[in-house]
Amino acid sequence: MERFETESLALMPGQKIRARVLSHHPWGVIVEIVGHENAGLSASIDMIQHYSRSVSSHDELLALFPPIGSQIDAVIERIQRWHPPVSVRLSIRPADLESLTSRCDFCGERLTLSPGGDALVLDSRSNDGPGSHTIVSHRHCLAERIRPDNAGERARAWEIGKMC
Repeated sequence: MERFETESLALMPGQKIRARVLSHHPWGVIVEIVGHENAGLSASIDMIQHYSRSVSSHDELLALFPPIGSQIDAVIERIQRWHPPVSVRLSIRPADLESLTSRCDFCGERLTLSPGGDALVLDSRSNDGPGSHTIVSHRHCLAERIRPDNAGERARAWEIGKMC
């Protein structure tokens, strides 16, 4: 077994993807991410979490499930890389496809994960073994936590990913 699984590092919260629906379950659907079919990922959409408050019956909720075999647009809501298989939670809510928001892991305030938003996604790893943890942060929350005498890293926190 490799020390770090690397294929899933191409995926990050806020990223739009295409997914193929593999199966229906009482809580939602299992999907595969198009282009990452052999990555050993476990990907799903929790339809109850996303839609249970906006529908009045279980039949109405089931009608929202995309058909098995269909390809759909989705956005990555969360990735867990603690141990294999990597678990990916997706959203197909129209508002999330337009602009996915979440909470900063440092301050708890809302931030935008979609491109053009104010979020940074950090993957932390240990030298002691496999697995990693994804942290989502405002740029300013990360920059403020880097010691003041490390001006280069503080400046990079403000600029990473921005177009010149």
